[in-house]
Amino acid sequence: MSGLHLDDFVDLIERPDGSVRRDAEERRAQLVTPPGALGRLDELGEWLAAAQASVPVKPIERPRVLLFAGDHGVAELGVSGRPAGSTKELVRATLDGSSAVAILARRYGAGLRVVDMAVDCDPAELPDEVTKHRVRRSSGRIDIEDALSADEAERAFRAGMAVADEEADSGTDLVVLGDLSVGGTTAASTLIAALCGTDASVVTGRGGVSIDDLAWMRKCAAIRDALRRARPVLGDQLELLATSGGADLAAITGFLLQSAVRHTPVILDGVVSAACALVAQRVAFRAPDWWLAGQASGEPAQAKALDRVALNPLLDHGVSVGEGTGALLALPMVQAAAALAAELPLRD
Repeated sequence: MSGLHLDDFVDLIERPDGSVRRDAEERRAQLVTPPGALGRLDELGEWLAAAQASVPVKPIERPRVLLFAGDHGVAELGVSGRPAGSTKELVRATLDGSSAVAILARRYGAGLRVVDMAVDCDPAELPDEVTKHRVRRSSGRIDIEDALSADEAERAFRAGMAVADEEADSGTDLVVLGDLSVGGTTAASTLIAALCGTDASVVTGRGGVSIDDLAWMRKCAAIRDALRRARPVLGDQLELLATSGGADLAAITGFLLQSAVRHTPVILDGVVSAACALVAQRVAFRAPDWWLAGQASGEPAQAKALDRVALNPLLDHGVSVGEGTGALLALPMVQAAAALAAELPLRD
């Protein structure tokens, strides 16, 4: 389908250093706090040590919230709690600092970056640094047409890879990954249902802004129709993203894989990032070792995807707003794990 060889990621992606993790486990056994007393913080500290190839763990000093943005044509069917084509309002609220994720990012000292992949507005309405990777204006209506052309899918995927390199090169030491989209959960649920071999009703949730029963039925029907188009292309992950994903989902998948190549740890947010993680796992089976699931969003498709990827969410607070908010709430927990693993004294 393209000149992009996804099979290369199998060789490029290594697991976090197992010997370092064993060293971290041995160090943990020597701390004054008894083993197991810190619960999942122990596990997180050891995971970070392996990801950083460092014992003791280094502090998380340059976290970045990264949000890929895009509209989805399927939103025209009334499957979302937000109007079709309104992602630009989410982007603006994030950029002006009034969204939940922007407020929390300021509070937690995390950088915040928005990457427009397919927002349905004139690019001149948004800053150049936001739109420089844009592939198109909205993605296609996946129940009746492809989300992207083959060329657009490759460009979006490569854009995600480029963003991963930009973040690694700038010194970002942990990424909180999310999305800004309207209709994105419908596309994500389609990908998950296709890859898990389930029916539309099993994966259809209420979205970041809860929808009523009629909208849920419309969403379920849209996923059902999109699944018919997705199943014939399951053998080619890039073609699957072109058929049933979107520019933002293709970019997130490329970002996740390249971040694993660059040894950049990532906290996943909701169903969109979970869907992309599932696609990325199909490309390179070692890649999930570089990711954490920040939260359980309540979306049934997310739970199914995380189960397949073997990631256990750190938090379950019922946060369904999306936009990276739930994953960002897990950042202090990860930072706490790093601090405790590094600073707790050893037994005499």
